[in-house]
Amino acid sequence: MTQQDGKNGKNGGDNRVICRVRLKEGVLDPQGVTILHALKQLGYNDVADVRSGKIFELSFKSEVEGDLKAKSEEICRKLLANPVIEEFEILESQ
Repeated sequence: MTQQDGKNGKNGGDNRVICRVRLKEGVLDPQGVTILHALKQLGYNDVADVRSGKIFELSFKSEVEGDLKAKSEEICRKLLANPVIEEFEILESQ
């Protein structure tokens, strides 16, 4: 399956879940610091902080068994997020 297949529903993809993964509070975010510095240089002095993260869009086959949210949380715990330094949140399921 290609990345495009899930978007146009060729292999199901009717059930979509958005997972947000980000660094835990207190963990240094060097990418966020770099972006904040660049924003200040561009004149965006109103921005107080930047935290970077990742968004994963999971498309499940239409005949998926079980609770999509629970399955997505399991995927995040096992693969997408590093539990030592990252936290995750399921933003939406369709």
